[in-house]
Amino acid sequence: MIAPSTAPNFQVNSQKMLIGLLSDSHANTLRLENAVALLVRQGAGIIVHCGDIVATGDVSILAAGGVGAYLVAGNMDRRTAKLAEEARTHGVNFATDFLEVPLGDGRHLIALHGHNEQLLREFAAGGQFPYICHGHTHRAADNTYGQVRVICPGALAHPRWPKHPTVAILDTDADTVKFIEVG
Repeated sequence: MIAPSTAPNFQVNSQKMLIGLLSDSHANTLRLENAVALLVRQGAGIIVHCGDIVATGDVSILAAGGVGAYLVAGNMDRRTAKLAEEARTHGVNFATDFLEVPLGDGRHLIALHGHNEQLLREFAAGGQFPYICHGHTHRAADNTYGQVRVICPGALAHPRWPKHPTVAILDTDADTVKFIEVG
């Protein structure tokens, strides 16, 4: 797990928290660059990549946004040791299975890729975390199970639904999710 204190250059505060969510970039460097820039322009103070970044060199793009950056490995991320090294080099929080993202009020968002469906179900059923964010399905989704909101931002590469690449902005104060098409 990633402790809140390990987030480089990131200060948790009680102001409006906008979290940029993206997933499944699959080494599409240009689209990832566009997505990160779009999320930062939308006001995201944190970027969370929910796995399948694939190209280890693309980790630097997450850091280039200038906001707190998080990355969890996906089932296509075979070189996790190299991803971990790149993440350390660029100040990106990284985990292989799941990670906790601090929301600034004692709560945490959980990010995982979603290919381990049992783990995803356990987090959703546990009710301990208000937001569970994942990728893997390549389908944008926003569902609530009891007090837990489960969000998939869609996919930057090979999207299934909608048929165009998407990211999402989670506003934790308003408890809203906005899906945005990425050009």
